[in-house]
Amino acid sequence: MTMAVAVAGGSLAGASTAQGAENPYERGPAPTESSIEASRGSFATSQTSVSSFSVRGFGGGTIYYPTSTSQGTFGAVAIAPGFTASQSSMSWYGPRLASQGFVISTIDTNSRYDQPASRGDQLLAALDYLVEDSSVRSRIDSSRLGVMGHSMGGGGSLEAASDRPNLQAAIPLTAWNTDKTWSEVRVPTMIIGAENDSVASVNSHSIPFYNSLSASLDKAYLELDNASHFAPNSSNTTIAKYSISWLKRFIDNDTRYEQFLCPAPDDRTISEYRDTCPHSG
Repeated sequence: MTMAVAVAGGSLAGASTAQGAENPYERGPAPTESSIEASRGSFATSQTSVSSFSVRGFGGGTIYYPTSTSQGTFGAVAIAPGFTASQSSMSWYGPRLASQGFVISTIDTNSRYDQPASRGDQLLAALDYLVEDSSVRSRIDSSRLGVMGHSMGGGGSLEAASDRPNLQAAIPLTAWNTDKTWSEVRVPTMIIGAENDSVASVNSHSIPFYNSLSASLDKAYLELDNASHFAPNSSNTTIAKYSISWLKRFIDNDTRYEQFLCPAPDDRTISEYRDTCPHSG
């Protein structure tokens, strides 16, 4: 396994406690390597189903959320599945990410055959539903939203980030899209590819996506070592720990998580990592 790293500058890991205390969006205890690798975070969670008949613009889904709001409201993330897949293929993200202090919506798409542009629109429709009409809307800070997705859903997350630049974070997972150029994206984006992906190979999808993003953007490329296109469909500690760190860093402005992103992680499960460090967001 080789580790190729492209970073610039130093780390913000030494951000002061005083700075952290001034951040009103911090949720949960100070993170450690073990806390972001754990199958559950510090927040107890619950979930509620959303029927396709009760929403417009997407195919329903499941919302996972922290049960306590004693620390305030939370950022929210919508997650889309890949081609022909249902929300069940992404269900493991729900409790794992929600227990770290987010409201998470895994969605079904209107059709299992929807293309990335449509999936991007559906991710945004799901976010709008979360903050405007859902039963958990009072738990959400509507200014702190993000998107994730697998395969065509990952391509959809790039589409959503392009269409709505005020999103705080995007994480395409082994993403597929015929559009390879995303220089217009202004949303901090972590692209996660898989070394052995034979469906959306990193050389024709994830790497071109990353390279096309503006050099001035907070962006990262993480390649899962010896992994397939379908690695994001089952519980994966590497995906979880760095997704959590990216979402915390940019949705919650929580610089306590910068240490896990910059400098490049020394992780045997990652075959390649690139990042524009230090982050400005």
